[in-house]
Amino acid sequence: MEDSQLVEDNNVDNHIDDKINTYLNLEKPISFFLFAGAGSGKTGSLVKALKRLSDESRKHLRLQGQQVGIITYTNAACDEIKHRLDFDPLVEVSTIHSFVWKSLIGGFHTDIKQWLRINLPKEIAKLEAQQLKGRAGKASLDRAKDIEIKQKRLVSLDGIKQFTYNPNGDNRGRNSLNHFEVITIGADFLTNKPLMQTILINKFPILLIDESQDTNKHLMEAFLKVQNQQSERFCLGLFGDTMQRIYADGKMDLGKGLPPEWAQPVKKMNHRCPRRIVKLINKIRSTVDPQDQNSRTDKEEGFVRLFILPSDTPDKLAAEREIKQHMTAITGDSLWNSADDVKTLILEHHMAALRMGFLEMFEPLYKADEGRLRTALLDGSLPGLRLFSQQVLPLVKAKQNGDEFAVAAIVRNSSPLLSKATLKELGEDQLSQLKKAREAVEQLIALWSNNAEPHFLNILRCVSQTGLFEIPESLRPIAFRNEVEQKNAEQSSEALSAEEDTNPILDAWDKFLLTPFAQIKPYVDYVNGQAPFDTHQGVKGLEFPRVLVVMDDAEARGFMFDYDKLFGAKDKTKTDIENERNGDDTGINRTRRLFYVTCSRAVNSLAIVAYTSDPNKVRDNVVRDGWFEGCEIEILT
Repeated sequence: MEDSQLVEDNNVDNHIDDKINTYLNLEKPISFFLFAGAGSGKTGSLVKALKRLSDESRKHLRLQGQQVGIITYTNAACDEIKHRLDFDPLVEVSTIHSFVWKSLIGGFHTDIKQWLRINLPKEIAKLEAQQLKGRAGKASLDRAKDIEIKQKRLVSLDGIKQFTYNPNGDNRGRNSLNHFEVITIGADFLTNKPLMQTILINKFPILLIDESQDTNKHLMEAFLKVQNQQSERFCLGLFGDTMQRIYADGKMDLGKGLPPEWAQPVKKMNHRCPRRIVKLINKIRSTVDPQDQNSRTDKEEGFVRLFILPSDTPDKLAAEREIKQHMTAITGDSLWNSADDVKTLILEHHMAALRMGFLEMFEPLYKADEGRLRTALLDGSLPGLRLFSQQVLPLVKAKQNGDEFAVAAIVRNSSPLLSKATLKELGEDQLSQLKKAREAVEQLIALWSNNAEPHFLNILRCVSQTGLFEIPESLRPIAFRNEVEQKNAEQSSEALSAEEDTNPILDAWDKFLLTPFAQIKPYVDYVNGQAPFDTHQGVKGLEFPRVLVVMDDAEARGFMFDYDKLFGAKDKTKTDIENERNGDDTGINRTRRLFYVTCSRAVNSLAIVAYTSDPNKVRDNVVRDGWFEGCEIEILT
């Protein structure tokens, strides 16, 4: 097996920081794409460059009323960068949604209203065209209600003076925008409104985007267009690694076809992983691109082991506990036997849903053919779910725990029954409204009487009838059905889903709503990082001493990923071959990226568990392809 290149100087990438500093020149800006693989110290380079820029250009930026903008993917990443920059006010660090709203479109209420005046009729016309072509039935009824909701929203635009938006929470009320609208409007304004481009450049002559491969592709294309038209005044810096792209709405070919004047520095070192793991992750990506990382000379060899088990292993959790004992013996590290000291990373979200008990509610929404719905489901920001996870669940828990103070606080802060506008309109008759709110809570809690286990639909209908909480836009067509329509929808949902005249998103919500509400608690634990295991989304940018990667196509349902194909236990399909030929993303490529991200989290030792239909074939293929040595593989039965 070939070794990754060892270099005498572990600081061989330090000159990259100097290069970045020359790009961030306010007089002669140079836009760039920095390739930074796993463990390369990308955030450190970002922070160093910004500190030097701040020291050298602070006076100029202050005089011009300008800042450096940094966009990163999560609030946690924002907090980390802010802390490392000592909360420098000259640097504005934010998530993409927050940046678009607060720094770009948030004050342009008239323009937003005009955009909605144009966009809503387009959406209505599209639905009406579908109505003319479609048949009578559930889909037709749902579209009719969707058309009615959008028409009411269109009419209500006249009475809206200002729009509201919360990038970190729910957006309710007729004057609120949703997450998708904010990104879409931002991309549209940047692309088509020269004034918005001027505002961006005048405020942020330098804009740096971390994890750029996962930034919404439409918005990324808008930023690239601005840079192309204003290259002498605007520096766009992209930090990322296309091998670590994990979200479907990211720009797939980012880094390819950039203008020749763009700088494309490369960081070669991996400062995180031991030498053996660097060899492995280099091999994983070797068929995708030539980006090899170098190991540090002061890193130990480290440990990698592949454990192969049959797909029908009866007690997989017991098998994985046994594997941890194996790793204790192999590494001499007793902490492999401590559940709290081993990070278990699973193949895919279906595995978490199955193991934690929320698969029924999760699967319909995950399978819906809608990239932004799936992304929001995975990070916990999906409005239709947040009704249940952020409002109903805390209220029910507080009520069942006898915490009436918490109940009152939740209703006061979240219920339209006790909104400031409602109470002001009632004047002196507020006591009757308080009584109405209490009765709405009692009706909701009654769903659990006699140890009943309500479904999400029971709760949605109760909340809709009492007005206890605002119904998210995605659920309104369902919430406003009458009982006959709902009964017909439940009876025909499965049959209609196979027919041409369907709404796949509403069909997904219908199936979700018929599952038990009790599944929302483990789902919330999972998206909040409180599960005993995690996926590649939850750990990107993080590292752990001991990592156990579990791959199981059977538990993952083979929907988005396929390790048996990656390891050669199953042949590629005709669709796989066609997608590869057309340059489209494939399940094998998605699986390879996931495998790269999960393996590259390990600081000391890595154990990989593969459940497969053909253990011997997997072993032979990974040895042949040079991923593992024969002595690093154990087949367990």
